[in-house]
Amino acid sequence: MSSIHVPFRRAQVAIAALFLFLGFQYATWVSRLPALKAHLDLNEAQVGLLLMAGGAGAVASFPLVPTVMKRLGSRLLSLVSAAALVVVLLLLAVAPNYPVTLLLICLDGVAVGFLNVAMNAQGAALEVAYERTVMARFHATFSAGSLTAALLASGVNAFSSSLAVHFGAAAVLLVLVVGLTQGGLLRQDQQAGEAPAQDEEPAAAPPSDEQPAKGGRRLTLPSRAVLWMGLAMVFGTVTEGAMNDWSTLYMKDVAEAAPEVAPLGIAVVSGMMVLARIFADGWRARWGDGPIVVAGAALAAAGLAAALLAGGVAPALIGFACVGLGVAAVTPCVYVAAARQGPEALSLVAAMGTVGLLAGPALIGFVAGGSSLVWGMGAVAVSAGLVSLCATRIRWTTLVKAA
Repeated sequence: MSSIHVPFRRAQVAIAALFLFLGFQYATWVSRLPALKAHLDLNEAQVGLLLMAGGAGAVASFPLVPTVMKRLGSRLLSLVSAAALVVVLLLLAVAPNYPVTLLLICLDGVAVGFLNVAMNAQGAALEVAYERTVMARFHATFSAGSLTAALLASGVNAFSSSLAVHFGAAAVLLVLVVGLTQGGLLRQDQQAGEAPAQDEEPAAAPPSDEQPAKGGRRLTLPSRAVLWMGLAMVFGTVTEGAMNDWSTLYMKDVAEAAPEVAPLGIAVVSGMMVLARIFADGWRARWGDGPIVVAGAALAAAGLAAALLAGGVAPALIGFACVGLGVAAVTPCVYVAAARQGPEALSLVAAMGTVGLLAGPALIGFVAGGSSLVWGMGAVAVSAGLVSLCATRIRWTTLVKAA
């Protein structure tokens, strides 16, 4: 038992460091958007294009991920991507103009796309290799990285407005975080991720898509099961992204919350999501991934819909808490299911998740502009309900132990 426990914990810390790294790196430069805007003299449209460039880079990377990951393995790909993200962050601090910044953010998105798939492949590999549920806590670590970056940005701003100082300090911390991965990352994807998906197939009796994937042809159409995973990821990230972007505005303009209360909307969603992800692996081991996703998404849809019908600040906060609790396990569980189908499936599902994050806030904006923000938030509730529906069509494999 102890001979298994030590390498498992070492790998768990190493993979968690990757999730922490990505959350920290992304939130670091996003937290300084006002400084970048002022430094480059940008308007709102140019800032929006800057954000889109990162998402576009991430989406563009996904067709390349299966090939690169099969050549390098998820371990080496994770480290190379992390190194690229540190370099991009340092270059952003000294970018001379808007076109260069736009290019750097696009490259940042490409590296994020590679690291996102590679680290989730590592997490899925760990679950299969040791038959323990850990993925939800990895995603909680990502959120913790974002929170830490926001706190660092606030602290640095207290004594210096320099991007070079801030991003330089952040880069040092990121290098230290990468140091936590040494000797812990899984060296062979055969343990899970790519090949564990193959090892897992006979036991879980998933569809026979793995044979074509194994043959190396990338133009084969994804299976029906993978498409359901992708749709679940899209609707899940639409829900998550829209809540992050629109909850404060709903609290202020619709629920008529006081200025100091309005930001509590996003705080409730984020806080409940992190808390739920800490405990979600235990729930997965006890009840299974499928029931957790189906019931959680249904709770998010029903809770938000009830809050919108009731109106007011208190119902809104309760409804937002239901969303945070309900969707917390969606992304980790779907990533695990996709990773067991192979790198192509994982890449496709990750790409669809990125599309959801990009399209979600804009979609809600279109609905709200054509009617009202109440109807826009109602579309978020519908999106959460669709996650539950898609989850019933996915063949889930459940591990019996929680780490």
